Amino acid sequence: MRAALVQMTSGEDPADNLDAVRAYLQEAKSGGATFVLTPEVTNCISGSRDHQNNVLRAQEDDSTLAALRADAKDLGLWMLIGSLGIKTGEADGRFANRSVLISPRGEIAAQYDKIHMFDVDVSETETYRESAHYRPGSQAVVADAGFAKIGMSVCYDVRFAYLYRALAQKGAAILTVPAAFSAVTGAAHWEPLLRARAIETGCYVLAPAQTGVHYVKDGQERRTYGHSMAVSPWGEVLVDAGTDRGVSFVDLDLDEVTAARQRIAALTHDRSFDGP
Repeated sequence: MRAALVQMTSGEDPADNLDAVRAYLQEAKSGGATFVLTPEVTNCISGSRDHQNNVLRAQEDDSTLAALRADAKDLGLWMLIGSLGIKTGEADGRFANRSVLISPRGEIAAQYDKIHMFDVDVSETETYRESAHYRPGSQAVVADAGFAKIGMSVCYDVRFAYLYRALAQKGAAILTVPAAFSAVTGAAHWEPLLRARAIETGCYVLAPAQTGVHYVKDGQERRTYGHSMAVSPWGEVLVDAGTDRGVSFVDLDLDEVTAARQRIAALTHDRSFDGP
């Protein structure tokens, strides 16, 4: 099967971002893809909580989700919307960072709320507090897409290997890691983390990413790393999209998952231990 990774630069206007995604979907379909993946926060990247409150919607009212469900049906595609910012109705007003898998019938086949929040101090001038805007999820998800079982995750999750081991041990053959990775941490850690998750689990890893400058606030740019990647179950980088926007294709042979796990059956070698 052929998958397509969408690399884009989402801004603060969900309508503009939707127009960009829909054009990429057409390109992916024309290129023979049957599974298309978009990055984290496809619908809106903003540094303003007020702006997010104005433009984000509850899931049942979200125009990006409705349009992409219709497109998936019209084009006959499986589609992973890497994630959407979604209003939750929580008392504290925080949103969900929600990844959504859509079937070729336009139905929501599965959804996953990002578990691990990106609360870090990269440097004195670059800090993130994702938990101030988004509330963490608590449920890991393996979705049956027919062609394969998919273990769903989002961005910062990639640093927590135990999640991916659990997904693989529940049958996932493909791990999805849509991201809006920091340019600084991306240059240092993105590729080795993705390769490690593939090697540890014997899964394909598909990681569509945001790229470029999304907005400027108080003189500071919000810049993401790009480099959407596909990694084989043996840890080989099959696709590296660089920093340009566009669609990258990768052909998946799920027999490679079986072969990698037969060569090194680490998923069956867990042992209990004491301490530390």
